[in-house]
Amino acid sequence: MAKRDFYEVLGVAKDASDEDIKKAYRRLAMKFHPDRNPDDKQAEEKFKEANEAYEILSNGDKRAAYDRHGHAGVDPNMGAGGFGGGAGGFSDIFEAFGDIFGGGRGGGGGGRQRGGSDLQYTLELTLEEAVKGAKKQIRFTTAAPCEVCDGSGAKKGSGKTTCRTCGGAGQVRMQQGFFTVQQTCPTCKGRGQIIKDPCDACHGEGRSNKQKTLEVTIPAGVDTGDKIRLAGEGEAGANGMPAGNLYVQVVVKDHSLFKRDGADLFCEVPISFVEATLGGEIEVPTLDGRVKLKIPEGTQTGKLFRLRGKGIKPVRAYEPGDLLCQIKVETPVNLNSRQKELLREFQESLDGNEKHSPNKKSFFDSLKDMFS
Repeated sequence: MAKRDFYEVLGVAKDASDEDIKKAYRRLAMKFHPDRNPDDKQAEEKFKEANEAYEILSNGDKRAAYDRHGHAGVDPNMGAGGFGGGAGGFSDIFEAFGDIFGGGRGGGGGGRQRGGSDLQYTLELTLEEAVKGAKKQIRFTTAAPCEVCDGSGAKKGSGKTTCRTCGGAGQVRMQQGFFTVQQTCPTCKGRGQIIKDPCDACHGEGRSNKQKTLEVTIPAGVDTGDKIRLAGEGEAGANGMPAGNLYVQVVVKDHSLFKRDGADLFCEVPISFVEATLGGEIEVPTLDGRVKLKIPEGTQTGKLFRLRGKGIKPVRAYEPGDLLCQIKVETPVNLNSRQKELLREFQESLDGNEKHSPNKKSFFDSLKDMFS
């Protein structure tokens, strides 16, 4: 089945900014996260699809390769960018033909034997946890070294012998006409050794699936899309080969009061029309507690106040951002008859004096000009 366009997966335009891509990914990741959709295969597939799309589009080099060549440009089996560097490069290109030319990255035993795969875990955090840092326990299933044979793949008391077919090289040479080609040994599968008596628990693999629990230290200032690399905590390699890495990808949940924009925080602050009219001092929330904010006389809805240094200090920044408080003047509701009477008296006292409502006067003046 052909892959969908990565921009279509995230629901963004091709000229979308990095921030738009991050927001779109966060929305999908929270919607289709396996913890929120247990036993829902369709949600799981959409979650993986969104992860793959974000992995490419959030990386400048990979996104450029994808824009030029489509899926082929970021397919590790094709070499990124159609043989043009980017996320891959020549090592990836020759690795794809390793069986013919004897390529590959490993060391002894022919070089085709690899360590375990890298894994990715998506971790949801509250805004407070992301801003201040936290320690979180995660639990997942992965291939781990077999406890019975200690990852060797052989029964206790037995061992491995050198492969007679390749003499321990893991590769064999074959003559094909004028050419001599080198390929992975069919007997030992590139290991260079043979297990005569395989472990009954793992059947010679040296690993088996098990639940793994880790404590992850979240640095202060992370944001959606950031990754934390845990070296060697990924899938165990076969027959004692090194384990892969675990990448913990962060998704920050929406907050009831604040919206985040990089290092800045945004908060909508409701005030009464009396406070807006007469001015005064109010308390506004920050992530470190409440602070005082002075409201000038005649403050209108939409007025923005900036509190310096009350935002977020990102992981790779030296200074925190700001807190932006936007005023929302609230209309009073559920008034009794006396309160309504007082408001009518107040309105009558304003009638005929346009200086009290300059925005209203400007609006109706424009309206007259429009239809005159």
